[in-house]
Order: sequence, then C-alpha cells, then structure tokens
Amino acid sequence: VDRRVVLARGSAALVGAVATGLVGYGVTVATGPPVLTRIPVTLPRLDPRADGFRIAVVSDLHLGPIIGRSYTRRIVDLVNAERVDAVALVGDLVDGDVPDLAEAAAPLADLRSGHGTFYVTGNHEYYVGYRQWIRHLPTLGIRPLRNTHVPIETGGGVFDLAGINDHTGYRWQDPGDVGAALAGRDPDRAVVLLAHQPIDVTDAVDAGVDLMLAGHTHGGQLTPFEVAVSLQQGAVAGLYRRGDTRLYVTSGAGFWGPPVRVGAPPEISVVELRAGPTP
Repeated sequence: VDRRVVLARGSAALVGAVATGLVGYGVTVATGPPVLTRIPVTLPRLDPRADGFRIAVVSDLHLGPIIGRSYTRRIVDLVNAERVDAVALVGDLVDGDVPDLAEAAAPLADLRSGHGTFYVTGNHEYYVGYRQWIRHLPTLGIRPLRNTHVPIETGGGVFDLAGINDHTGYRWQDPGDVGAALAGRDPDRAVVLLAHQPIDVTDAVDAGVDLMLAGHTHGGQLTPFEVAVSLQQGAVAGLYRRGDTRLYVTSGAGFWGPPVRVGAPPEISVVELRAGPTP
C-alpha cells in the first residue's frame, strides 16, 4: 500500500477517534452537574445597607425532551444550598408546552430565597407560546417581570430589580422595553436589570442601569462557537463593563440541540452586590 494512503488513513482514524472522544466528553459535561460560579460585583450607587445581597442567576434550562424533572430538581437543590436573597430566571426556561412540561418544571416551586424568584422571557418561550408560561409560572411562586420593576428592601436599604421581555419579543407583539421597565422609579436608587440577551446592554447603558444580568449565549456551548456569539451579542460569558453599566452573562444551566458542551460547562451563577467605588 502506498505510504501516502497509509498516512491518510491513519490521520483519518486519529481525527475520528479524537472527535468521538470529544463528543463523549461533551455529553458528560452537558448532562453533568452545573458549575457554581460566585461573582462579586461592586455598584457605586448601591445603598451600603444592601451590601452583600446575593442573586442566583439561572438561565437557559431548556426543559424539554431531554432535560426533565430530575435535572430541574438538581438545579433547585444547588440554588437552595446557597441560601441566596433572590433567584433570577433569565429566560429560555422551556422548549415545549405547559401540559407537556408542567411536571418537569414543578420543582421550581421549591426554590427558596429571602425575596423570591423572578423571571423574564427568553426567545425560546416565544417559539412555544409565551403566554401559557406567563400564566403558569406564578402558580409555582415565580414572578414574571414584564417591562417593569420592583423595589427590593433589604437591611434598611433599597434598590430596584427590573426585567424586560426578550429582545426578539417584538416579533410576537411583546417587545422588550427598558424605558418602560424603569418608568416611575427613583433615579437615585441603584437598579439591577434582568434581560435574556446580552445585546440589550446598549439600551441598559443609555438608561443608566447599574448592572444587567443575562444569559442566552450558553458560553458558546461548543468551542469555537463563542467567536460567533461574541460577534452577534457583544459578550459571551462573565463580567463586562459598558460605560457605567456592568454586565454579567451566565453560561446557562442546560443546553440546546445536541446534549454536548465543550469549553463551556453548564453554570449557575451567584452574583453578590457590593457597595463602594468600582475597582
């Protein structure tokens, strides 16, 4: 056999073995326990009495044919073990209808925190009919923030927690609107904004938001897709600064498409708000 043929076959076999191993590793990571990331974020306008307030950020659970009740229970147990002050579900919670996924979502009713669980829509809720989930989630004790805000009083201090509909919601006559979300609030208070897609940070900066929490990117899910994600969203995962606004993007707790994650493990983030000058 020609030496070049032998080399070619050997190279092909090696590439195949590496690819198979990589996919196997990616499946193990995607279906394994999420990484717990703790991130302190200093907000100069935060009332010092609210210093230390902790928010668990959970995004992109993608409940559906593969991710079900047992995985939801795992997420809930991890969050509850952290004893956070609030839980933020920042979109892409489901890939299906309430009758099909109510059982998978049921453990979310057991989320425990000092100030409750809040939710904003992701693009995938619109694909399956977002209204049914907006009606269902309050039965689990989850409060949707639909272009609105609520004051959070803690330790004698107060800041605002706001939420907007997904960036693609306008296609279903349900647009996200940062201006509406912040309307009527005390502008001297710090405000934390929940949004599904990092791309909304441009409007957040213009509106003077102190911190925006987002998901959507899956951290790229499969390297090197993070390059395309960064080009489209302007952020992939972690903490960013945009003018006077901080942006934190979690890598997401689930996956979409093939159950594979390489270079971006599933994640639950606990963001701790701190008062004081930006470091």
